Amino acid sequence: MPTTLNPHLLPASPNGIRFLLYRLMFHHESWAERWFDIGLIVAILMSVLVAMADSVGAVHVRHAGVLFIVEISFTVVFTIEYALRLWCLQKPMRYVRSFYGLIDLFSVLPMYLAFVFQSAQLLIVVRVLRVLRVFRILEMARYQSEASVLISALHRSRRKIVLFVVMVLSLATIFGALMYLVEGPERGFTSIPRGIYWAIVTMATVGFGDITPKTPLGQFITTIIIIIGYGIIAVPTGIYSAELVRDRNIGAGAKRACGRCGESEHAMAARYCQRCGERLIGGTGSAPPSHSSVD
Repeated sequence: MPTTLNPHLLPASPNGIRFLLYRLMFHHESWAERWFDIGLIVAILMSVLVAMADSVGAVHVRHAGVLFIVEISFTVVFTIEYALRLWCLQKPMRYVRSFYGLIDLFSVLPMYLAFVFQSAQLLIVVRVLRVLRVFRILEMARYQSEASVLISALHRSRRKIVLFVVMVLSLATIFGALMYLVEGPERGFTSIPRGIYWAIVTMATVGFGDITPKTPLGQFITTIIIIIGYGIIAVPTGIYSAELVRDRNIGAGAKRACGRCGESEHAMAARYCQRCGERLIGGTGSAPPSHSSVD
């Protein structure tokens, strides 16, 4: 089955052990490649579970030695895997500087950083970041077009959302100051910022209950804020959804399928299939984009 190679992550050698390692670590088609991915995912999830267990005080005190040995084992495995990834690539530094390359690097750093920094909490958080590696292994890049639609809709609605946030903060400030005046410090509203915190929590319909109004007027104001809060929740969702619908309407009928592999996610300006490189009907240009394929 032909495989389109990533032009940014080309193998260091077209054959031999380095090419086999490249296929094993960066492709997901053969059974060997899939079993490697499954094993790596299991190791990642287990290492994250170990980090989570290490953050529990009682578990850490009772099993500190075992957790340390397990973490060293995972660090050795991830270090070897990271080194092999760099070794099998034509331009390893390009991979090191990439987003997932940095995530892979962070997966091996915590144990080494433990000899420099004494902040256990910081190192546990860095270890939990390993879970982000699962997204690369599951080849989330295939959903790039869907992600771009979401990001584009968010970008176009940014001014409306910013205006909405400013309005919410203004209301929170007004109601927070009002509750400070109505309830006063003796009922928990010790300052205007404390009142603003209460107003935001109430408008979000969270209601922690750490501060509650006691006077009838304060309770009436609370009722008004809760009603406003229900409307506030729907506003950003409506703004964002409207932009997504606009994208769908604009894109309807503006995509065409490849006659060779059937891939349909192509814009009208596309000349060649993004999956197999076949020239699209009605496309222009004389040369396909640079890519390689192996059988």
